[in-house]
Amino acid sequence: FPLLALIVSGGHSELALMKRHGVYQRLGGTIDDAAGEAFDKVGRLLGLPFPGGPAIEQAAQSGDPQAFSFPRAKTDGEYDFSFSGLKTAVMRAVTVQPSGRRNQRRRGNERHAALRDDVNIADVAAGFQDALTEALVATTCLAARDFAVRAVLLAGGVSANTLLRQKLGAALDLPLYVPPLPLCTDNAAMIGAAAHFRLRAGFRSPLDFEARASWRLSEDVYAEDVTQV
Repeated sequence: FPLLALIVSGGHSELALMKRHGVYQRLGGTIDDAAGEAFDKVGRLLGLPFPGGPAIEQAAQSGDPQAFSFPRAKTDGEYDFSFSGLKTAVMRAVTVQPSGRRNQRRRGNERHAALRDDVNIADVAAGFQDALTEALVATTCLAARDFAVRAVLLAGGVSANTLLRQKLGAALDLPLYVPPLPLCTDNAAMIGAAAHFRLRAGFRSPLDFEARASWRLSEDVYAEDVTQV
């Protein structure tokens, strides 16, 4: 310790400073779409299967990441992310944009326009993946340097992305810890691991604690110190 955790999934894109087990400081996160959410939305736009993360990664293998120049978002928060602009840039680059009212249909809250006939799906996937992972890596490296951490942890479903693992490992001069691929999308394993380390740190909850849909790891409601037990 201290360690820096990058948590990237369909619901989260956050950087947290981990001072010890149970003591965390949120440094920043997404101000709009989560990374995994952006993968899913762009995958749906390109007509790829759900979930979008592995589908885009597979399509990108035969694509040229330099074929499209997608933006790397800037945010007011030094350690924040933004992927909504990237998603919009992809949509504008690959869909038909007729003069006047756009020919588009609605599905839920998402707008879907027809893809241009000349669009190379593999190139788009590669360019999008390159831009998104570059943003994650750049901000993570900045935070790692500013807070002088001893190692970086990568977690969440998007941590299964090979390019993200490679880029982050190459950019850091620190140890990088990543879960085995089968565990990257296993929420039960993540919750179990968190409980394991909290118990080792000396905390447990009695059987009458309240159930919540969301509970911060650093919040010790009803926690009992069991270091002497």
